[in-house]
Amino acid sequence: MSFSVVIPARYASTRLPGKPLLEIGGMPMVQHVWQRACRSAAAQVVIATDDVRILDAAQDFGAQVCMTSPEHPSGTDRLQQVATQMGWPDEQIVVNVQGDEPLIPPAIIDQVAANLAQHPGAGIATLCAQITGLEELLNPNIVKVVRSAQDMALYFSRATIPWPRDAFARSTAAFPGAGAWYRHIGIYAYRTGFLHQYVTWPSAPPEQLEQLEQLRALYNGVGIHVAPAREAVPAGVDTPQDLLAVRSLLGSAACE
Repeated sequence: MSFSVVIPARYASTRLPGKPLLEIGGMPMVQHVWQRACRSAAAQVVIATDDVRILDAAQDFGAQVCMTSPEHPSGTDRLQQVATQMGWPDEQIVVNVQGDEPLIPPAIIDQVAANLAQHPGAGIATLCAQITGLEELLNPNIVKVVRSAQDMALYFSRATIPWPRDAFARSTAAFPGAGAWYRHIGIYAYRTGFLHQYVTWPSAPPEQLEQLEQLRALYNGVGIHVAPAREAVPAGVDTPQDLLAVRSLLGSAACE
């Protein structure tokens, strides 16, 4: 199996402007992501950006870079432009690794690519992890996924799904029990042919409500394979607090 990795890296960020270039352990964040992606089995790793500052930094540390339009409404649209520029065939598997995931395990990248290759009926593959606490279950910033017996996504939501009717009828102050709830991990594997289809579809009603672009695929009948991640996937960097935590962790690791 051969696959490529694309790392979307936008300069604009509401909470952390210039996020891909923020320094962690003496190098920009996006370089950490690129190094981890390069340790996967990917045949090619490409950084996709809309900003010349990220282009210059990525070229300085030796990465392959594609300049993309600043007008893309989603990361999936950005991936499709990269696939077009690279001339990848329809059957080429492409893994989307976010540019704010400096702790992403390389084995997770390999897993999601292999899962898509092993399930030809799926248009997308992604991963999940078990939810074990009430705060996580109720947090709308944590996306939940419900799967079929065949590990295909039934729905993704910011809401608590499935809703534990009887347990929450008694109390919403205690976690209703383990084993029924999964959070979505935002790494995706696609085939290039799917990306070309995706960008022709208008935004779907549930996608607009939930602000989850994977719902556009479900709305249009595309199967999404969802498997539990084989390794723990640390949180990405969305806030200044996240940045401090990752700096501390990677700084400690560098001293060991």
